[in-house]
Amino acid sequence: MTTYFDTLTTSFADVPLEPGVDTAKFIDASKGLVKMFDLLGSAAFVVVQKDLNGNIAKLEARLAADPEKSATLEGLLAAEAAEGDRTASQGLMWLLRGLQFTLIGLQRSLANPTEELSASFNKAYETTLKPFHSWVVRPVFSLAMKSCPYREDFYKKLGSPQERVLSEGKKWLDGLEVIVTKMQTLYTEKNYTQGL
Repeated sequence: MTTYFDTLTTSFADVPLEPGVDTAKFIDASKGLVKMFDLLGSAAFVVVQKDLNGNIAKLEARLAADPEKSATLEGLLAAEAAEGDRTASQGLMWLLRGLQFTLIGLQRSLANPTEELSASFNKAYETTLKPFHSWVVRPVFSLAMKSCPYREDFYKKLGSPQERVLSEGKKWLDGLEVIVTKMQTLYTEKNYTQGL
């Protein structure tokens, strides 16, 4: 049988990391993650998808405008820091936060098989996005998390057999975690968040 992970053109586990995180492959893998929100089956997630897609579009525009300097995420950030226009850097920062939210929510779900998705994602939100969201945005995310399907229904939508869904999902999440950690460390070390 087919799993959701079989439908992805690029898994986070397959994004090249040397000489840096491959921008085009990262964008493709990120688009695949956005499609996962369709499986949650609620219109409340449209806002989340639009936010992620808007940040992906900023990366795509930068890559199209300067493919040589933007071939890796590290190169893109360095080039924008030198040039002063940090539109894609800001988009990547917010995209990484959204990816980390999804990463932690799904990791919690895998580690706690009796915990419902809404609880996993609520706890992930508290530590990832909530500190950066205004009081206006927080209720939108709260509604989305309350709209999560039951855990059992979501995992069925990811395909079968479930053993394969879980093993492929873990590999996908492990790849995502490596990228998010690497890039967030770079933002901190180079002070790329300043002024964003």
